[in-house]
Amino acid sequence: MLTDLALRLSTALAPAPDGAPNTEGHAAIMILFYGGLFAIFYFLLIRPQTKRSKETQVMQADLSKGDSVITSSGIYGSVHKIKDDVVTLQIADNVRVKFQLSAINSRVRESETKKSDE
Repeated sequence: MLTDLALRLSTALAPAPDGAPNTEGHAAIMILFYGGLFAIFYFLLIRPQTKRSKETQVMQADLSKGDSVITSSGIYGSVHKIKDDVVTLQIADNVRVKFQLSAINSRVRESETKKSDE
């Protein structure tokens, strides 16, 4: 695949045969077009997702007992115990459920827990 791309690029950059219409500059424009397209995809899709993933990993690593969290399935609870990659959440009085650490989606702010209690 890479050799095919190199072959196409080298033939595109080669001078046109005698009598052929002048097409110089088209290859450079195509390279700039694809480079710009990649840059757009990188800054709009890849970079934000990577940043969000890193923030989630940092949040999961900083969890401690008593933190209010939301799981990826939408369950609200408070951290009761953390052991390796298993988190025990207390979701109601005397109801504790074990979750994998990666299932913890976000931390809940104090103001959100007060609103949900009302």
